[in-house]
Amino acid sequence: MTPLNRLSFANLAANGAEQLAMAAIPLMAALALGATAGDMGALSAVQTLPFLLFSLVAGIWADRLPRHLLMAGSEAARALLLALVPLLAFAGWLDLVSLALLGFALSACTVMFNVAAQAYLPAIVARDGLAAANARIEFTRAAAVFLGPGIAGAIAGWTSPAWALAVSAITSAAAVLLMLSPGMRRDLPVIERPPIRRALAEGLVLVWRHPLLRAIAACAMAWNFSWFVLMAVFVLFAVNTLGLTPAQTGIALGAQGLGMLLAALAAPAIHARLRLGVMIILGPATSLFAALAIGASTLLRGEAAFVMLLVGFFLFGFGPMLWTIGQTSLRQAIVPLRLIGRVSAIQQVATLGMRPLGALVGGAVGERFGLEAAIWLAVIGYGVQLAVILLSQMPALTVLPPAMEEEATA
Repeated sequence: MTPLNRLSFANLAANGAEQLAMAAIPLMAALALGATAGDMGALSAVQTLPFLLFSLVAGIWADRLPRHLLMAGSEAARALLLALVPLLAFAGWLDLVSLALLGFALSACTVMFNVAAQAYLPAIVARDGLAAANARIEFTRAAAVFLGPGIAGAIAGWTSPAWALAVSAITSAAAVLLMLSPGMRRDLPVIERPPIRRALAEGLVLVWRHPLLRAIAACAMAWNFSWFVLMAVFVLFAVNTLGLTPAQTGIALGAQGLGMLLAALAAPAIHARLRLGVMIILGPATSLFAALAIGASTLLRGEAAFVMLLVGFFLFGFGPMLWTIGQTSLRQAIVPLRLIGRVSAIQQVATLGMRPLGALVGGAVGERFGLEAAIWLAVIGYGVQLAVILLSQMPALTVLPPAMEEEATA
């Protein structure tokens, strides 16, 4: 098995573990611990904090330490944590505070794995193969997003959410074994270890000064802000305003996972036929059409509204997956390998840092002006993210630009 195949299966196992846990923890809070709506919101907020607190640190570690060992270590820690939860639950020692702390620790493991994985891929894949390799990696992530919540729900309905976490621990252990196999030990040697403050500043300055990296970060910030404005009110809108059943609401949300899977499969063919810049722009453009479809559902009712939601969430899966594959390949190709961990981490902080802000704004607008107003605010936000990328140098990009170190040499 090649290193790329091992990495793909490890990514599937790690993301599968994450998705199972993300679905099982709220189920456990609601079914076993009697959590209120406020409790669920606080639990969700605690689970997002590591993405803000630890991403930059993870980027520094990914540029200083063997990345395959960081990935294996994060999954080993996840497996141990997940194996602990069923024991606490069955012993009657699990409460909402300990469950929130568990979610926080599991998210920290996810941060470390994701940052190290993006930095590790250029060490095992040639520059011209990055797009195809990222498509394969993203396909496994999409499969986990599509299948994980359903599997967790089935296990919880059959037995208990605690057993879904036990299955998640097994998949994390599988990722550890894959990352520690001999074929994976092809990491780059550490050349220098600058002080932490200088290391962070170097990555931030690089992203700010490079026009393509700056546009990618700004577009991602606007996208995530708008997404969480939408997500803050969507379930209430679907159930209370449109009168959809919980099953219909879940099916609509699940259409995103189907779009992600199909986009990951189609990405190599699309990349071969379109300019790189056009492929990357497809993500923001499709996202605007997706938002408009969901916005149109505010004017409809019944089956027509449900169909528009299906179209909207499918497009939210399809287009952004092409964006992820394209812009990740671009970053990996142009950023110096010694900085790729920090740049990936900065992108993650910029992206995920907008999530709590978007959720707060969406909730406030929905409460003050109505749920439909919040949805149309998200539509405006998606117009902004498309404008950001169209006004950048991205539309003129035909092929991968030279790596930054090569530009300096030239």
